[in-house]
Amino acid sequence: MRWLFLSSAIVFYSASASAALNIFACEPEWAALAQELGGDKVSTVSATTAFQDPHHIEARPSLIARMRSAELVVCSGSELEIGWLPLLLTQSGNGRVQPGSPGYLEASQYVVKLEVPRVVDRSMGDVHPGGNPHIQTDPRNIGKVAAVLAQRLAQLDGANAATYRSRAEAFDKRWKEAIARWEQQAARLKGVPLVEHHKGFTYLVSWLGMREVGDLEPKPGIPPTTSHLAELVEQMRQAPAKMIIYSSYDDPKAAQFLTQRTGIPSVMLPFTVGGSDRAKDLFGYFDDLIARLLAPLQ
Repeated sequence: MRWLFLSSAIVFYSASASAALNIFACEPEWAALAQELGGDKVSTVSATTAFQDPHHIEARPSLIARMRSAELVVCSGSELEIGWLPLLLTQSGNGRVQPGSPGYLEASQYVVKLEVPRVVDRSMGDVHPGGNPHIQTDPRNIGKVAAVLAQRLAQLDGANAATYRSRAEAFDKRWKEAIARWEQQAARLKGVPLVEHHKGFTYLVSWLGMREVGDLEPKPGIPPTTSHLAELVEQMRQAPAKMIIYSSYDDPKAAQFLTQRTGIPSVMLPFTVGGSDRAKDLFGYFDDLIARLLAPLQ
């Protein structure tokens, strides 16, 4: 009986020691980054996909259950998830991952944010007071968040801290090499004018030095209207853009409408990891973004 007890204790200890750190990511890019840094030491789940608008997600019971077992929550922040994340956190009753605890990380707090409004009111549309939260479209931001996330993983899981540091160093080297390659490939995009559906690629446009000359949405978060699109058609006839970009979760009809009337090509860009066949991880995501942006210039 004593032998049986000791064996059971050893099995329990081994299972506990080898258990992966449970990470709840609000968006696929952070789940992918955590997997890069943690390998088999972490278990990640994303609350959203590249085909969903992260502003508007239903706080389903299945997500509450996932949040309840999470040891680390990683989200974009800057109120991107304001419509559903607070409910998940409250309903889960998980004290380990509440804002202000080591188990809660807002990625956008560690980068320089763009489009921070001086004043905010309803007439401006869906404007985020803390700035544009879609930081994942600039790979330099991914690198900054990676450094913070690696430290947080080591803090929460000290037994595997050396593994996280080693993987972070390897990722940083590969990531910087990839950024240099992407910037070289995308050099032709500098100064290229484009029309964007939503302010979802602001950081990408800024990184590559492109020029946004129009938006399909009359105001952020407001669906395209017939009158606004008619104005864009006239604007494009006077000073045409080189492409019209929209994300993997946007309705393509507005972009197609403008393309049909102006001849300017529409380009679907994956909003995050998983948004296209090629964007299976963070490296593939940016490979695909650059390739799709270059295609209209061929």
